[in-house]
Amino acid sequence: MFWKHGLVLIVGIMTFFLASPALAVDWTHPLSFSNAELSRRDFSGQSLQAAEFSNANMELANFANADLRGAVMSASVMTQANLHGADLTNAMVDQVNLTKADLSDAIFKEALLLRAIFTDVNINGADFTDAILDKAQIKELCAKASGVNSQTGVETRDSLGC
Repeated sequence: MFWKHGLVLIVGIMTFFLASPALAVDWTHPLSFSNAELSRRDFSGQSLQAAEFSNANMELANFANADLRGAVMSASVMTQANLHGADLTNAMVDQVNLTKADLSDAIFKEALLLRAIFTDVNINGADFTDAILDKAQIKELCAKASGVNSQTGVETRDSLGC
């Protein structure tokens, strides 16, 4: 009989700690901004590793020099966003509208960029080493590729295989 009451007590305590907003920790997704309105937000220089930004509106947002390694930005709007010098290594940037975004000196090593829109983007010095892009995207980006990434020392044209 004691074990039954003890189990109820333990379950009750665990429920309290897990339900308490001040004590709850989401270990799988430490930062989640999915489905959020983030236009014009300033994330510059912040550590946002593995953060989730899926289906978010990040038009005109500032991510300059942010650490976005492993971030998920799938199906988001990032028109005119500033990603200058941001590290998006291993990030998922698929189906993202990057029209007129500043991607200069950004690092997209091993990033997933399928179906992303790159209309009128600045990619001077961006590093796309081992990024996953389709042939049409590569052709579009090679037409404007120039510069060398200040962090990796890799030429943009070489990283795209132009």
